[in-house]
Amino acid sequence: MDYYSLAKHIHMTAAGLSFLGFLIRGYWMLTGSGLLYKKPVKILPHIIDTLLLAAAIYLVVVSSQYPFVVNWVTAKVLLLIVYIVAGTIALKRGRTKKKRVAAFFVSVISICAIFAIAATKPALNF
Repeated sequence: MDYYSLAKHIHMTAAGLSFLGFLIRGYWMLTGSGLLYKKPVKILPHIIDTLLLAAAIYLVVVSSQYPFVVNWVTAKVLLLIVYIVAGTIALKRGRTKKKRVAAFFVSVISICAIFAIAATKPALNF
């Protein structure tokens, strides 16, 4: 297996694990579970997301498909920013449960859009 394929598989696996972890933590937030505040739950997402980001950077550089040059990559980066901001509000910074729930759903929608773009790589016009 070449390095590009390996990085792509690492990226896709880390993306799936990251999203699954976010869904689980979101469920714990919705149910008020104390598991959300355990040390491993706070550390593991950072490890997975670091692998995800490292693989993404490698793939971008090797394929020369840079954000703000390739439109679908730009769309993924912008949606990633929405996902991060809304996810932070959902799991940490939201002052009310209503705001946290709304931010959680914005995060889920944005990550689903990222997955859809990754699967189809459409020619976006913007």
